[in-house]
Amino acid sequence: MNNDIQKLTTAQFPPLLKEISDPPKVLYMRGEYPDAVSNKFLCVIGSRKYSNYGKEVTKALIRGLRGYPIVIVSGLAIGIDAIAHESAIDNGLTTVAVPGSGISDSAIYPKVNYNLAQRIIKSGGSLVSEFEPEFKATPWSFPQRNRIMAGISHAVLVIEASEKSGTLITARLASEYNRDVFVVPGSIFQESSKGPHLFLKIGATPITSSSDILNAFGFGDGDKETGKLFDDIELTDDERKILNTLDEPLEKETLIERSGLPVHRVSIALSSLEMKGFVRESLGEIFRL
Repeated sequence: MNNDIQKLTTAQFPPLLKEISDPPKVLYMRGEYPDAVSNKFLCVIGSRKYSNYGKEVTKALIRGLRGYPIVIVSGLAIGIDAIAHESAIDNGLTTVAVPGSGISDSAIYPKVNYNLAQRIIKSGGSLVSEFEPEFKATPWSFPQRNRIMAGISHAVLVIEASEKSGTLITARLASEYNRDVFVVPGSIFQESSKGPHLFLKIGATPITSSSDILNAFGFGDGDKETGKLFDDIELTDDERKILNTLDEPLEKETLIERSGLPVHRVSIALSSLEMKGFVRESLGEIFRL
């Protein structure tokens, strides 16, 4: 683990960052930057004031990327950013954080995510910033750092954001840099869905399962690959079918319909899977863990 602060020149920048119209003059880094050739970089962004739906969606989508060469990029902020970093680590994925501050121990912002920053480095990821290591976060530094997040990523995934959210700055920059913009649809009654829905109207790619991301990144039929995850686990045929059907959170009625199993067999399988720690029900939907 390299916890020292390294100063990168333009020649040492990640290749994607060199492509943007306004790259930084210098980049500071702690940890190990993932191989930029063999990995796809997915920037996951969303509201600081997230809903339970946003939290569960973030965790479920990242969990479905386990085992693939995908790096999760985010901004170390409170909310969806922190959930994205934590989910990546928990599922064995490398993650890169781009805070709106310097990356020295005394400057890392927000302080509440200091331990998360250390976990990111220890898990093989990195912290990167164009700001001097001791630079303290300011209101203007967050919009400025957003171009780094978009610039080092192949695609940006928007989970939740209001119409005036800073999250949308990153999505807009991604569009300007010719990166893919992915959006998780939400309720039309929620303020946090207005931002993502704006991008859906102008052509962003809707994401309703991890396989959508895998397919967009060219990893073949994500649905089939996801189905292989449970081949080596001791499960009944019904339990395996339920898990393979749950590539996205589903209401029980929808799960019954898609699985093609009788109601009583679905109920028995779900009870068993919940005791084994494979599924959980929240807000009327069943999630695969």
